Amino acid sequence: MEIKRAHSGSPFEDAYGFCRALIAGNRVLVAGTAPIAPPGEEVATSAYDQMMRCVEISRQAIADLGVDGARVIRTRMYLTDPSDADAVGRAHAEGFGDDAPTATMVVVAALLDPAWKIELEVEAVLADD
Repeated sequence: MEIKRAHSGSPFEDAYGFCRALIAGNRVLVAGTAPIAPPGEEVATSAYDQMMRCVEISRQAIADLGVDGARVIRTRMYLTDPSDADAVGRAHAEGFGDDAPTATMVVVAALLDPAWKIELEVEAVLADD
């Protein structure tokens, strides 16, 4: 099985030895995606803005692999504060629009960077040809 990989430029990819996303068979897997700010910018402070950044990074990784974002079938959201659920959920709904995937939202004790309130995992499938 051929595996195709995409990298986002996150400093953690090289340091920790992973790629942002890959295609294996008909599956598209996006690594846990934190709200890493673009160069020269600060990490957003609101859970909503952080989730929108996670969606942006994830959707770009899928697009970099040549896959339509409408092929997303599952997401997993990891929050550090349950009071952020509504803001994160609203951003998720806006980020995926009419192509709503199945989703899981869980609360975790912490993420790698204390400034991060959310981390997102995404799975998609390739179109049948």
